[in-house]
Amino acid sequence: MSRSSSLVDWDLAGRTARRLVGPGPETSREEAAAVVEELHRAAATAVAHVEALTGLHPVPGGPVPTVAVVDRPGWVTANTAGMAALLDPLADALTEAQGRSPGPLATAIGSRATGVQAGGVLAFLCSRVLGQYEVFGSGGRLLLVAPNIVETERRLGVDPTDFRLWVCLHEVTHQLQFTAVPWLRGYLEEQVSSFAEATDLTPDVLRERLTDVLRSLTDAVRGTSPDDDAPQGLMALIKDPGQREALDRVTAVMSLVEGHAEFVMDGVGPDVVPSVRTLRKRFAQRRKGRGPIDRVLRRLLGLEQKMQQYADGRVFVAGVVDLVGMDGFNQVWVGPANLPLKEELAEPARWVERVLGTRPAIPA
Repeated sequence: MSRSSSLVDWDLAGRTARRLVGPGPETSREEAAAVVEELHRAAATAVAHVEALTGLHPVPGGPVPTVAVVDRPGWVTANTAGMAALLDPLADALTEAQGRSPGPLATAIGSRATGVQAGGVLAFLCSRVLGQYEVFGSGGRLLLVAPNIVETERRLGVDPTDFRLWVCLHEVTHQLQFTAVPWLRGYLEEQVSSFAEATDLTPDVLRERLTDVLRSLTDAVRGTSPDDDAPQGLMALIKDPGQREALDRVTAVMSLVEGHAEFVMDGVGPDVVPSVRTLRKRFAQRRKGRGPIDRVLRRLLGLEQKMQQYADGRVFVAGVVDLVGMDGFNQVWVGPANLPLKEELAEPARWVERVLGTRPAIPA
């Protein structure tokens, strides 16, 4: 996985995380097997409910979605691959732009230092993430982290069967977004690539910056450093309006896909998940303040102010559906031009007017 030009020694990051990860909740072998089986069933059950509610369906002939129920080390392995796929091309592009590569000794020392730090962050996160759809890296898999789901449902005191299906509804929505809208992954990759094309940082400087960011991440995910001590993160790479526009586009589309998944997991209603209202109430308490994923995203991208847009995503989806129904909302998936602009996230009527060409009546 690791290469001589890599910003991070991802092999070392993975080994460090797996060494540091805490044990999961206590379960017998039979209980663990039953959890894995039920999560697979819940993911399969969720597909029909998500497709019925959203009106989306995988593109015929496209890749067949797969579900992997993993433990914490398995999540680490998947995410080191995904992070390498996201960050290593940035280092390659910077090296090419500078016309020279860092010396092998500097590369080895720097990548190992960031590898250890990245491993510490991954170790912390892998005990908290419930599930995810892999966009980068190998892509195409839906990961469900069984020990974290069990630990969370026990802590919240909720019905396990309902909670497992509820989590799967969220993650299957992400899976459907990328299998029904095949251009979406390429669009995200294009926006990330635009950072590399416009920055004038050298790979050495980027590695130093990444080291600072990872150090702050370790504090951020543990909640031991205040926001005003946070470095600029990767926002420091942005030097021109083109880069800022690319960042706005990434933030807007991520707000959309997250808000869409939140809308769906609650929108199925009590006929599908009887205790859905209790789940939302108790899960909202779990998210109070700032969760570890939010902290990582803010610190990594320097998006302290922009993270509000993730909450705006659900406002946007619900607002558009209220105004024009699900069929009208689904015009958002037709192509990149129909994606919401960041200023439209909190004002769904503006998106409706721009994309659908109608001035909607605002509900009383």
